[in-house]
Amino acid sequence: MLVGYMRVSSADDRQSVDLQRDALIAAGVDPRHIHTDKASGARDDRPGLKACLAYLAEGDTLVVWKLDRLGRSLSHLLSIIADLKERGVAFRSLTEQMDTTTPHGELLFSLFGALAQYERALTRERVVAGLAAAKRRGRKGGRPPTIDAEKMEAVIQALASGTSKAAVCRNFGIARSTLVGTLARTGWTGPSDA
Repeated sequence: MLVGYMRVSSADDRQSVDLQRDALIAAGVDPRHIHTDKASGARDDRPGLKACLAYLAEGDTLVVWKLDRLGRSLSHLLSIIADLKERGVAFRSLTEQMDTTTPHGELLFSLFGALAQYERALTRERVVAGLAAAKRRGRKGGRPPTIDAEKMEAVIQALASGTSKAAVCRNFGIARSTLVGTLARTGWTGPSDA
């Protein structure tokens, strides 16, 4: 059975699914088996897509007007199509003329997979290079410390002189979990009192 999915980015009347609906029906999709979303493709919580994917069964074919109607990114699109393939569901995109039931469609799918992998590798490379450049300029990544260095020095002196962690938390206005986490990060190995 052919099952259709269509999406427009805006919920108002400026965008219409009429073009997509006409193309899906012309491709043989029964209008009763078309699922629709009026939401950005970047959203994960598209109810029409969830219903469509849940409705598909082995032997069915998911048909979309254009690839970008289905996935929010190339990697998201490939993950959806790979999931469909595992479930025995075929995929067709009318505009790109991709059909995973044909050798041509399988080739395109494999090429898209290779491109997505290449894109991930480039992104990872850029992130690593950016972090290295920031480190060379003396910047540290991560969250800024909750307790500043001066206050932390006073906390450690108080703990070293025998003040309990509970008293330090009260006196310095620090949550116990924050104190314990900060002490662990600084490597403080003083008395382990309650």
